Amino acid sequence: MRRDSRLSGVLHILLHLAEHQSPMTSELLAKAMDTNPVVVRRIMAGLREQGYVQSEKGHGGGWTLVCDLSTVTLRDIYIALGSPSLLAMESRSETPDCLVEQAVNAALNKTFEEAEALLISRLGEVTLAMLSADFHKRFRKAKKKMDD
Repeated sequence: MRRDSRLSGVLHILLHLAEHQSPMTSELLAKAMDTNPVVVRRIMAGLREQGYVQSEKGHGGGWTLVCDLSTVTLRDIYIALGSPSLLAMESRSETPDCLVEQAVNAALNKTFEEAEALLISRLGEVTLAMLSADFHKRFRKAKKKMDD
């Protein structure tokens, strides 16, 4: 089963945008993500609607970040993506009248709901600024290794 990596991909794109003062084209962002520019444009359109990015057409155009990294959380971006399912598992529903299936589903569904709520809560604790700071720390460390 293929996992949904859109949240990770969008965060990757947003951090790239944060590092550039000038607009970045969908083609350039797609190259960084090893994906198709159409995929980037589709995702970015949703982020534009939420006010996180803007786009400029024409020569020198592209995408720019217009939000404050310290106020936008991973949960905000997750919601902007349409709140995709966080868990790959789900309950069976082939025999809804089966009392065993009902008992199993009741326990699993409650556990899945609690796990998703915890994960969404944790996403709300991490800002884009925190991700950016972690990137810069890793960059400095890698650069130091190269210089040594």
